[in-house]
This record gives sequence, C-alpha cells and structure tokens, in this order.
Amino acid sequence: MELVFATNNAHKLQEITAMAGNFFTIKSLKDIQCFDEIPETGATLEANALQKARYVHEKFGCNCFADDTGLEIEALDGAPGVYTARFAGEGCSFDDNMNKTLSLMQGKENRKAVFRTVIACIIDEEEYVFEGEVHGVIATEKMGNEGFGYDPIFIPAGYETSFAQMQMSEKNKISHRARACEEFLVFLRGITN
Repeated sequence: MELVFATNNAHKLQEITAMAGNFFTIKSLKDIQCFDEIPETGATLEANALQKARYVHEKFGCNCFADDTGLEIEALDGAPGVYTARFAGEGCSFDDNMNKTLSLMQGKENRKAVFRTVIACIIDEEEYVFEGEVHGVIATEKMGNEGFGYDPIFIPAGYETSFAQMQMSEKNKISHRARACEEFLVFLRGITN
C-alpha cells in the first residue's frame, strides 16, 4: 500500500517511516509535488489532522494521512495545546517555543504535561482517526540534542532523561507519536491482509 504523509516536517517523516518498516510505501508531499501551505485552522488536534488529510486527498486524490501534535501543560491551563508548533508566534523556531515555555514555567512546582498526537487518515474515501499520548513533566532546562520540537524539555513519566537524550529507537517505543502510529499501523495491516 502507498500512502502520502501530509507533512513538510522531515523529522516526522523519518520517525514514521522507521516505524512502518517495509510494509507500506510512505510518500512525502514533495514526492507528489505538493508545495502548498496546507491550512491548519482547527480548534483541536483532531480537526487540524483531518483538515490536512482532506486537503491532500481532495487535491491529489490519493490515500493519505496527516497528524497534529500538541503539548498540554497542566500549570499553563493546557497550553500550548493546538498552538504547540507556533507557541512563540508565526515563523518561530523550536528554540523560540522551548524558551517561551521554560520562561512561563519558571517557579512553577506543578510541571506535569501530556504530549498528544492525533493521526487522521483517508483510505478509499473513508476517514479514520487514531490517538496516542504520553505523560511526563517539563524539565527546568533543555537537555539533549536528539529529536526535535519540545524533545529537550519533555521528560516522559518513569524516565530521568528527556526525549532529546534518547536514541530514536528508544523514543519510538514510548512516544505519543509512536503510540498513535502503532494503532494506525495495526489498522493498516488489518485492512491490507
């Protein structure tokens, strides 16, 4: 089966391709010559993931999937949530987002957070949604150089190290994206057998 992943994020593409193995062919937007700025205006992670998948499906007529990920921090009333990728403003970098988060978290004792990923896929005109989450805490400073996004400041429950201090293979066993992908891949294997 061939699926298009509606993302321009090379890190996400690499992670999910590693998890999928050889069972599926995952194409990028670049592979199908899609260079559009795909809208992401939903009020929830699920709405954003569906919006991106529908955009690619309608324009290119292919089976595809998209994801949206949010970091929800208890002490910040669930922020950044749906604004995770642009928490520090439009065009911000991962560092800008982490710096803003660390600044807002200064002096806060409750550092509990949840990373959530929603994957929406469209196969033969049918829509499906899968979700994964991982609980943890926000570190007091950046730790590690692996991964991307908020990985250097997120410590998953039961660990002393941040996602950015883990090898990708270790992170891929426990991360929010890994959990959503696991559900998604189990579903895909079920419909292709």
